[in-house]
This record gives sequence, structure tokens and C-alpha cells, in this order.
Amino acid sequence: MIEKLESIDTQLFLWLNGLHADWLDMPMYYMSEGLFWIPVYLLILWMVAKAHGWKVALLSLLGVALVITMTDRGSVELFKEVFQRYRPSRNADIAHLVHTVDGYRGGKYGFISSHASNYFGLATFIFLLVRKTFVKWAFLLFVWAALIAYTRIYLGVHYPSDIFVGAVFGSLCGWIGYFVFKKAVLERVAGRATPTPSES
Repeated sequence: MIEKLESIDTQLFLWLNGLHADWLDMPMYYMSEGLFWIPVYLLILWMVAKAHGWKVALLSLLGVALVITMTDRGSVELFKEVFQRYRPSRNADIAHLVHTVDGYRGGKYGFISSHASNYFGLATFIFLLVRKTFVKWAFLLFVWAALIAYTRIYLGVHYPSDIFVGAVFGSLCGWIGYFVFKKAVLERVAGRATPTPSES
């Protein structure tokens, strides 16, 4: 059963990775880099400020740091170092079939994707913060995270299962981070904003 799933995972990877074009190589490479998305990070900060005010927006950076710490370290210490599954680009059986960009092959192990974990964790955390204010647009955070996750398949460094499990793990961490932030910050801010009986 496990071998069958691995075979399906590999075939799906080779199909998706094979859907490449020369003009897409460098855009996909840069979209995989965190600094490329600085304008989006600033937009996200503005969204949180719009929903809760600038004080909460700035404090939310601590929440983001908590989430990214959980996703980034967890993806390595709980998964990569435990399962030690070679990336497709480093799998001797299929490496010759894998499309890579500019010689980039990533580290040795790929399960799970830290990119998928980090960005889905961030997307979940921010989504829960702003979903009531940006009802129609908040879901685009997950489209953004999925695009970044897909670049990892395009670049040949992750299987679809690396992405899927990474997204699930990251989303769970994002929810945990939001729960902690809600208790530590949001509820206290809301409590201070509620007038006492003597003030009403």
C-alpha cells in the first residue's frame, strides 16, 4: 500500500514538474524566495491593522514569529530528520528526469516542505485574524500559499505529498498560533475597549 502511494506520488510529481517552460523558470525561482514577497507582507500587515488597529498589527508580528518558529523548526525536526526522505532532485532513481532551475536542488531531505508549512501557517494565522473584515478576499491568502508551495514542485525539490502534509501541518500551527494570540492579545484588547458599568 505504501509503495503504491509512493509510486502515485512520484508519477504525479514527474507530471507536474514536467509542465515547465523556459520563460517560467526564473519567475518560479524568485517566487520561491521569501524576500520576493515583501510587498505582500506589508499588505498583510495593513490588513491586520485595518481589522484590529495598528497596535494589534504590530503585536501580530510576535504571533507570526511564533507560527513560523513552529512550522520551520517542526518541519525539520519532526519530519525531515525523522523520515529522511530524499528530495526528488536528490533521488538517484529519478534525478535525471527532474527539471531543476539554475542548478538549485535544495537540501538532502524533503518530507515535509518547510515552504508549504511556513506559508500555510502564515496564511492560516492571518486568515483567522482578518476573515471578518476581509470576507471576500481573505481566502486569497491560501491561493498565495499554494502558489509558493507549487513553485517547490516546479523547481524539482518536493513531491506533492511533501506539499500536502506540509500545508496541513502549517495550517495546524497557524491555528495554534492564532489561539495563543487571541488569548494573549485580542481578548485583552477587546476587554479594555469594553466600557465598565460605571463608564456606560
